[in-house]
Amino acid sequence: MRTRLARHGAAVAALSLALCTPTARAAPAPDAAGAGAGTEAESAGAALAARRAATAGLDFRACPGVEGLPAPVRCATLRVPLDYARPDGPQISLTVSRVAATRARGAVRQGALVHNPGGPGASGMSFPLVAGLPAWERIAAAYDLVGYAPRGVGRSAPLSCQDPSARATGPTQEPADPSPAYKEQRVEAARAYARGCALRAGAALPYYSTLNNARDLHVLRAALGERKLTFMGASYGTYLGAVYAALHPGHVRRMVLDSAVDPDPRRIWYRNNLAQAPGFERRWYDFRAWAARHHGTYRLGATPAAVQASYERVRDAVARTPAGGRVGTGELRAAYLQAAYYDDVWPERASALAAFLRGDPAELAAQAAPDPAAAAAAENATAVYTAVLCNDAPWPADWGTWDRDNTELARTAPFETWANAFLNLPCASWPVTRRQRPVAVERPALLPRTLVVAAERDGATPYAGALELQRRLGAGAALVTEAGAGSHGVVGGRNDCVDRHVERYLLTGATSGWRVTCAPHPEPAPVSLDDRAAGARRALLPPVV
Repeated sequence: MRTRLARHGAAVAALSLALCTPTARAAPAPDAAGAGAGTEAESAGAALAARRAATAGLDFRACPGVEGLPAPVRCATLRVPLDYARPDGPQISLTVSRVAATRARGAVRQGALVHNPGGPGASGMSFPLVAGLPAWERIAAAYDLVGYAPRGVGRSAPLSCQDPSARATGPTQEPADPSPAYKEQRVEAARAYARGCALRAGAALPYYSTLNNARDLHVLRAALGERKLTFMGASYGTYLGAVYAALHPGHVRRMVLDSAVDPDPRRIWYRNNLAQAPGFERRWYDFRAWAARHHGTYRLGATPAAVQASYERVRDAVARTPAGGRVGTGELRAAYLQAAYYDDVWPERASALAAFLRGDPAELAAQAAPDPAAAAAAENATAVYTAVLCNDAPWPADWGTWDRDNTELARTAPFETWANAFLNLPCASWPVTRRQRPVAVERPALLPRTLVVAAERDGATPYAGALELQRRLGAGAALVTEAGAGSHGVVGGRNDCVDRHVERYLLTGATSGWRVTCAPHPEPAPVSLDDRAAGARRALLPPVV
């Protein structure tokens, strides 16, 4: 689950209070069609669209320059219905990328491996580039590697909720302990943002949802010429995969679900987001404990509490004088949320705090200031994230419920509680009057063996969700756990043990047992303030969000 696009850093900081209000009144969006697994008309429409796609196929050509994807990656567009209840109605185009199986060393091609990196709101268009990495050699030999931008993302019928140029360029100041007046400002900002979504998307707004993403995936499978889907999903992509498995179990071949969302319908999405607060707090502690162990390098404090005090000194300072004129407390928190997602950023984040406390704010400004060049992509990602989560399920409409639940959480997990609440708050006033009911993923019949992968201390998708997903997928679901680790997105270069299990499963369909544990990947080495280039990273999958 994305929850937020952490790799965009400060560009996905809290929405600007002054910039969310649209200039025109939004017309009410129509009701969303269907509930649960959708209507019979939508199911029939998806089946018809898949049959048509199987006949038409995909015309892969050199990728447009805007994608930034060099040869041998090839690109195509896939036409799908906006509303599957009207398969002959308005159509939208999804962008697709592919590298053909290399068949190196005599490997037999096994079909297409489709990847979704999560979000919702993230694009998988760059996924085929992993074919050039040594760790992917055997998988790339056997599979066409296929990425795509889901509906709403990138050039796939892009969704927007506000003018990207109106996004805050920093600084944004967030109080550590929000007052009632500040909370009311954020409530009004969330309502304005929701109105902006309705104004810009119009009648299309209800059709950005996980159910439609799963139907699109079904059509993509058919267009690729695959009778059954081989799929790798991360974060939100695990929920998408689980929903696909519930809708189309007979069309699943193999499925790797990395950093699992809890698919319990009662937790989609309000309760899953509440569960992130203690998860992020644990990971924030992990970063501080690591920095404390390297006090000799960073001088931030020899205990986690002392490192917290150093962070608070920086936070107080940027509240008074923004770093580089653009990094306030909002940008600071967004940048350090990445440390709760990925431990590979720990050295640079610790270095930035240390440099700031030594009187040099430049490193912090470079890491945390919003990037104007990324504003449009960040706005698009936030819009898709909001629309999918709000359309997928009912959310509490009463601010008092949000205030009560998050006030209680913030007592023990203050680091990200309120920012997470305010990010999701447009769902309280979402202008689609009939929300869908989340799909019940419950031991789908005919589903073949699947593989769930999880890090034990993941904050974005807490480990309990992996256990629940494994239970709901049934006896054929295996679970590989990276013990004692918490980076979000386990597959693809951090942990050789995990990658061996994933490779074996994708190449043979076999797993090593119902539940298997791998030792954690090594912690990052500290980077001296005088030798920052030493922190070279291993090549990973495109960021999981």
